[in-house]
Amino acid sequence: MAPYIGGMDSRSAAHVLSQIGALLEVKGEQKFKARAYAGAARSLIALDTDDLAPLLRSGELADISGIGPATLSVVRELIETGESSYLNELREGIPEGLLELFRVPGLNAAKVQLIHDSLGVQNLEDLERVAQNGQLAELPKFGKKTAEKILRGIETLRRNAHLKRFPAAAVEAHLLLANVVKHPDVTHADVAGSIRRHNEVVADIDIVAECSGDPASVAASFGRSPGVRESKTREDPGSVHIRFVDGTHLDMHCVTRADYPVALWRATGSTAHVEEMKVLARNRGFEIAGNSLIGKGGDRVRLKDEDALFTALDLEPIPPEMREGMGEIEAAARGELPNLVTFDDIRGVLHCHSDYSDGTATIEEMAAAAKERGWDYIGISDHSESAFYAGGLKRGRLLRQQEEIDRVNAQMNGFRILKGIEADILADGRLDYDAEILDSFDYVIGSIHSRFSMDGEAMTKRVLAALDDPHLTILAHPTGRLLLTREPYAISIQAVLEKAVQVGVAVELNADPHRLDLDWRYCRQAKELGVTIEIGPDAHSTAGLDNVHFGIGMARKAWLDAGEILNARSADDVIAFARKRRAR
Repeated sequence: MAPYIGGMDSRSAAHVLSQIGALLEVKGEQKFKARAYAGAARSLIALDTDDLAPLLRSGELADISGIGPATLSVVRELIETGESSYLNELREGIPEGLLELFRVPGLNAAKVQLIHDSLGVQNLEDLERVAQNGQLAELPKFGKKTAEKILRGIETLRRNAHLKRFPAAAVEAHLLLANVVKHPDVTHADVAGSIRRHNEVVADIDIVAECSGDPASVAASFGRSPGVRESKTREDPGSVHIRFVDGTHLDMHCVTRADYPVALWRATGSTAHVEEMKVLARNRGFEIAGNSLIGKGGDRVRLKDEDALFTALDLEPIPPEMREGMGEIEAAARGELPNLVTFDDIRGVLHCHSDYSDGTATIEEMAAAAKERGWDYIGISDHSESAFYAGGLKRGRLLRQQEEIDRVNAQMNGFRILKGIEADILADGRLDYDAEILDSFDYVIGSIHSRFSMDGEAMTKRVLAALDDPHLTILAHPTGRLLLTREPYAISIQAVLEKAVQVGVAVELNADPHRLDLDWRYCRQAKELGVTIEIGPDAHSTAGLDNVHFGIGMARKAWLDAGEILNARSADDVIAFARKRRAR
């Protein structure tokens, strides 16, 4: 098991480029160099892909606007090695603690330098102190609100320091799994834990290995693997916690064939689910002890697989995504588990961007990629005019795009491209564009991209006003969160969901793994209220279409079935849904 286990997503690479640009500014390099790296970082963020390697191999990466020879070289090294020698070189002579400041939302190189020079701030602890005692608020371009925002940012960084988003954790887990199954005494292994349950963020990776040899010896051998910084044996000698030099945490569970079904179930969790199952087993005359199910006569029950554990307890097998201790055991006991949505249920996608705004692919390329994935349609929903930062479409360019959609549609042989827009919800709740323009779309997505700091009452009023507009078909990323970096804005989700049902607007489960918004817990609430959910990839590239997989995982956690998903319906049904809303 090597310390670098591969995978480089566009946002991680963008973070490195941003750091390089910031350090160039701090070191007094020519501003155009710093701006070049900052621009390349923005281009990579727009790509929104979890694996840059295919784009590098095909040459597409080099063709992206803003990516030059120098920045391409850095990205290539990141893909191949997981680190940047240029970034490491720039870091020399700069206190490590000072570099942490660049991770705080709202701090750029100029502000970091001002804080350092004026207040002697060297690290996050220093920054927190001057923000709390009022010194930071007295600096030019800061103030009390900025200081409060920085304190919240520091709190978020600390709280999330050990967490990873699902895609990055899943890639690491399956690369580790590939190494685990190579062990001569491992006959089978599975990823378990929060990854198997498709949690949006992950702390530790769990792998369960079925061993033909002594489990304790196999576990100990993994603890001695290359790249391991620390290894600790758990109470069970077959379980070991491994910390790698790159910061990855692995809980390795090595067991016999007989122990495997219960061990996999236990390691999958959640803790609440496991404890509730133990109580149910006891109430039915069984006992779950260690990795064994003990029957009513005191003998161990032989289990073929994990499903057999549920069957032995008179339960329907519970999908891993649902195991959160939120009523799934009771539903399984009644035989009332939902028929969860799958990727194959999806008929098309609606939240997709092209190179008309901040996407990287043409309309034709996006349509072809959607068709390759087996879908029947794609909706192009580029940014509206107010989103100038994302190339929002002015009226003339919008008309040209719709004409192009008509031309491409004529060549698609049954596959359809729908005309959509992602219209900004303005501060007063109005949708960007007038009614005449909004009438020209097959559907309208509304979303918030500004004024996140409004109080809960004002933000809720803003969104409810947007929901009153009959042109609105889908409310996108309703809480504005960015996992691990930006907290949701203050809003009454209950009021929003109740209004959405009342007026017939779908609510998006944004499948971008940096968002996964609406949160699956709220999606469960939406299901109970009867809200229609749209799973939107928020794709800014052809690769971004695959975000749908992450959305499916979240939808399954929310107990959703295909009948509750807007884009599990046909294109005609989507258009009818939008028209019904406009007719109300």
